[in-house]
Amino acid sequence: MITTPYWLAQPLPEVPAGSASGPVDVVVVGGGVTGCSCALTLARSGKRVRLLEARAVAGGASGRNGGFALRGLALAYDVARTTVGAEPVRASWKLTERALAEMQELAGDSMRRVGSLRLADDEAELDELRSEHDALREDGFEAEWLDPLPARLDSLFAGGFVHPGDGALDPARWVRRLAGHAAAAGAQIVEGHPVDRDTLDALDADAVVIAVDGMTHTLVPELAAAVVPMRGQVVATDPLPELIYDRPHYSRGGYDYWQQLGDGTLVLGGRRDASPETEQTSVEETTPFIQGQLETFASELIGRPVPIAYRWAGIWGQTFDLLPLAGRLPGSDRIWVAGGYSGHGNVLGFACGDLVAKAILGKPVPELELFDPARAARA
Repeated sequence: MITTPYWLAQPLPEVPAGSASGPVDVVVVGGGVTGCSCALTLARSGKRVRLLEARAVAGGASGRNGGFALRGLALAYDVARTTVGAEPVRASWKLTERALAEMQELAGDSMRRVGSLRLADDEAELDELRSEHDALREDGFEAEWLDPLPARLDSLFAGGFVHPGDGALDPARWVRRLAGHAAAAGAQIVEGHPVDRDTLDALDADAVVIAVDGMTHTLVPELAAAVVPMRGQVVATDPLPELIYDRPHYSRGGYDYWQQLGDGTLVLGGRRDASPETEQTSVEETTPFIQGQLETFASELIGRPVPIAYRWAGIWGQTFDLLPLAGRLPGSDRIWVAGGYSGHGNVLGFACGDLVAKAILGKPVPELELFDPARAARA
């Protein structure tokens, strides 16, 4: 099996190398979207910041996902409005819409604002989608109900609606470009520099930001029960001659997701619920069973068997309440954490990296209160 992600096999922007020595104000651990976003905001404000990445920038989950740029939280809007509260949820969705707009300015050709399409697999899910669609419209957010569905989709799904402002990403190219922006602002980017629990304590900086999402438990064992590593498996086909899907699609509550790229390549992931006991793991490997499920699903979407060119897995963090953890680690004067995006890290990670940076700079924003890691200890 080919296990290099499609995104990491393409030509990628170079990231200027930085030095791992010398005094800095802030050390950021993790070279994914969160860490690069945090480093950019800090460097733009004049802080001396060093980002340490164990592999290459975007080598982890930020280069191993399906390439979706979605507004909102992992919780459906109407559900979150009830369980979390109307005002904080509305503020969080607006936060992610602002993040999408800023991402578009920074991403160049690695992002396309084409919207996303959420689909219902059956009538029960269709009722759930209608409830979320109506709640979004009630609160002034754009949402477009599709009736009827486009050809091909109408024979596979019960209905759906469009989030018009969402986007499609080349996630590895985007994050490496983001790292380039941070380096241009003065951040030191150090690749191939792993950090463990022992070396974490020895980092010489006033503040240390842990931005490793699904691997949070390895550096912050206090949050091991709050951020659980989950494995997402993905495939990419050879380029197909026909373009059937013009934007990111997802169904079954996000357990199935796919998009088709401009050259016809179909990128498809999910089916984690077919084997939940094996997919709650930090082991970054594909498995024959889930890969077989994805192959079957790809054939259903296209209407015939399709050749698979790339197979890969990535690890992301899921929290107990499906809300991110972002803020100062309880009981610590200098450790900050951002992660646990529950599968929505491409946009939430960018937003939370910026929020934590602003808090370090003494400019906390109200949205950070909802993501306070202290709630994990209370729970």
